[in-house]
Amino acid sequence: MKKGSLSSYFDGVAGKILAACEVNQKVSHQHEFNGVQTLKALFGEGRKERIKTKFLYLDDNIDPVEEDGFLTWYDARENHPSRSEYRLYFSDTKISQNMDINDLWVIAKLNLPQNHPSENTYKFLIIVAKGYSTYANQLQWLFGLENNILSHFSVRDGTALEGERVSFTASLILESIGIAVDDTDDTFTEILIRRYKSNFPSTKEFSEFARYTCLADVHPDSTPDEKISLWMEREEILFKTFEKHIIAKRLQDGFYSFTTEIDTDLFIEYALSVLNRRKSRVGHAFENHLEFLFRESKLHFSRGAITENRAKPDFLFPGKKEYDNANFPQLLLTMLGVKSTCKDRWRQVLTEANRVKTKHLITLEPGISLNQTAEMQEHNLRLVVPQDLHKTYQQCQQNWLLSVADFVNLVQKRQSKAGL
Repeated sequence: MKKGSLSSYFDGVAGKILAACEVNQKVSHQHEFNGVQTLKALFGEGRKERIKTKFLYLDDNIDPVEEDGFLTWYDARENHPSRSEYRLYFSDTKISQNMDINDLWVIAKLNLPQNHPSENTYKFLIIVAKGYSTYANQLQWLFGLENNILSHFSVRDGTALEGERVSFTASLILESIGIAVDDTDDTFTEILIRRYKSNFPSTKEFSEFARYTCLADVHPDSTPDEKISLWMEREEILFKTFEKHIIAKRLQDGFYSFTTEIDTDLFIEYALSVLNRRKSRVGHAFENHLEFLFRESKLHFSRGAITENRAKPDFLFPGKKEYDNANFPQLLLTMLGVKSTCKDRWRQVLTEANRVKTKHLITLEPGISLNQTAEMQEHNLRLVVPQDLHKTYQQCQQNWLLSVADFVNLVQKRQSKAGL
């Protein structure tokens, strides 16, 4: 197992695209995969085994569906002297009832510590992602599954996963499927404690510190895309490292009421505050680093300026003054929305800055579905994605995507035309 790689979390994964015979109840009532010899890399060989499993169904248009169940791995020809025919049975769940043709089925064998209590512990995670969805694209990219997996399982064992580094983007996907990512770095702990004691500073100050720790890694020829990716990943590591220290100290202090009894409400309140801080922090950090990058690129802009109907676009170029000036050319105005992940929230930017016909949205989300990007194009929304994530999109999408550097160049040209 290599820390910081997928092998830290999984002993192996396998995936396939579901066929009609595997989802049509009229064709098969068995909830079973046949011809799965390749899965021996995950399940091994031996006697019939019933395995406690968590099932998860992902569809871009609904909330994730989760249910407990089990898998049964067995040799249908166990008593045959020379032949074996392994099969994988899965229990009937809300997830299996939702399965459809072309959905992606992923089997992930969890990497559990050797001394981990085995009773009531999930050994496998089954993820069914709606066919052609963003979720399906992201899972195939995350696990390095073949793009042409159809009737067979594509299998990757733990050794293969050691080479797959868990980047900032990968960690977002893992956490979306319920995997807690340990991307802390203890070498920063003492520095953070000396600097901030036991309290988080403002997000702006923390983002500045994250960039400061990256000075040795940013070179004169580093692109805007490389800088944003580096800064975001470093801030995530610093945040998780410092959060680990703060939470540990708070747990040591305990959660007691005035009567010295354990106060569960106080614990729940603290846990919720931790979760809310995690959710809001990423978006603010992304905006902070973009603001620094835009200033470094000598762009004119306003952040969070109020436009029509009290809307507040994240960034307005060249600024609020020019936007409010009816004589300023509309074609030289640019609006940028910022969403670390899109889902269906990308539509929120469509009502911001009415003077700007074609709006831009920057995101860190990989592999957004064709349906979603087609709808974005219909609504005159242009997507900006760091260059290293372009490969997670299909070729026809890549021709339409802008990199961070592309966007900066676009605004610089418009700024030049405006004489700024």
